[in-house]
Amino acid sequence: MLLVFGSYNRFVGLRNGIENTFNQIKVAMKKRADMIGQLVDTTSSYLKFEKSTLEGVTRMRNMNLDTPQGLQEADGLARTVFGKIVAVAENYPKLKAMETVKPLQDSIQSLEDEISRMRYLYNDQVQTFNVMTERIPTNIVAGIFRFTKKDYLQFEEGIEKRPDTKVF
Repeated sequence: MLLVFGSYNRFVGLRNGIENTFNQIKVAMKKRADMIGQLVDTTSSYLKFEKSTLEGVTRMRNMNLDTPQGLQEADGLARTVFGKIVAVAENYPKLKAMETVKPLQDSIQSLEDEISRMRYLYNDQVQTFNVMTERIPTNIVAGIFRFTKKDYLQFEEGIEKRPDTKVF
């Protein structure tokens, strides 16, 4: 009986940790979308962005981040939009004079690192949870209380490489 209580409590702790980490990733990704939007707003007087870039920023801010798949799609779009902004901005030396551009770039870069750490933590917690659903005797407890395997967060290839955030 003690094993059942202990296993159940471990499952609950892991499930809550997974949900908490997932929500932290959502907050960080929303913050990144806002910062990329601020970067576009800050540099828009110097740059002429393609319509698709501006539409991408709007879509990014409104994406559903409630599922692992939604996070993956939002991350891919954010990287694409940010890459376009950086590529265009590199051609404008006048941006060097703008005091707000560098801190925004640094903040986005810091946020990228934070998202990466949280993604690692999330997937680590999911792995532990999923292993418990398969190993004896915790798989019996998982079956009784209907704990099912969780999905990992998987992002586009090349995700391990931080996007280039240098404007100049």
